[in-house]
Amino acid sequence: QVQLVESGGGLVQPGGSLRLSCATSGSIFSIRVMGWYRQAPGKQRELVANIISNGRTNYADSVKGRFTISRDNAKNTMYLQMNSLKPEDTAVYYCNIKTPMSDWWGQGTQVTVSA
Repeated sequence: QVQLVESGGGLVQPGGSLRLSCATSGSIFSIRVMGWYRQAPGKQRELVANIISNGRTNYADSVKGRFTISRDNAKNTMYLQMNSLKPEDTAVYYCNIKTPMSDWWGQGTQVTVSA
């Protein structure tokens, strides 16, 4: 049984930082893309950042220069370092893994940026 479990969300002031983690369990083969998405109230889920199987990373324009996606294969964990957070970054953040046959999602972790 594959599971993705996010952690690290919370309440932070504007300009602050958070690091999200996505721990995976179970056997996942032929990973094509690992990524982070977010969904704010009343909005569609959007891609924040991802890592392609060749190691290339992609970021939404709104987070470039502030967020960094990374992974630790030994720990089966993916991270999202978020710096210089803004109120508009407030959302539920989800991790995602795509293979040729499957699309795995975590349960989400809330990030709230507010003074």
